[in-house]
Amino acid sequence: MNRTLVIAKPDAVERGLAGEIVRRLEAKGLRLVAADLRTIDKETAARHYEEHQGKAFYEGLLSFITRSPSLVLVVEGPPDTWKVVRTLMGPTDPAEAPPGTIRGDYGTVMTENLVHGSDSAESAAREIAVFFPGLD
Repeated sequence: MNRTLVIAKPDAVERGLAGEIVRRLEAKGLRLVAADLRTIDKETAARHYEEHQGKAFYEGLLSFITRSPSLVLVVEGPPDTWKVVRTLMGPTDPAEAPPGTIRGDYGTVMTENLVHGSDSAESAAREIAVFFPGLD
C-alpha cells in the first residue's frame, strides 16, 4: 500500500468541513492510517513549507496554517495514492476547481483552499516524517 499526507486546513476545520474531507477520502477507498487534530506550530509549518521560503506568499502561508487547528492525516491506498488525493482535492485555485472536487464544491479563495495533499511520493514521505515521525 502507498501513503500520503493530507491536511484539512484551518479554514476547513473552522467551517466544519473536516469530516466531509475524511468522508470523501474514505468513500474513494483510502484508509486512514493516522489522524491528529492540532494547531500546527510555526517551526513545523516552516519545515513543511520549506520549498516556499523566500517567496512573497510564504509569511502569509505560515500565518494561515498556524492560526487555528488543522486535521492532519496519513491515508493509505493504491500506488500513487498522492495522485488520487490530488484529484479529489481539485486545482489549488477553487475558481478553477471543477464541481465534485473538494475545492470545487467548498472552496472560495486560493489563499484559503481547505486542504493540502502531498504533490509526489517523495513529498509524501518527507511530509509524513515531519508530522508523524516514526510512523511505521
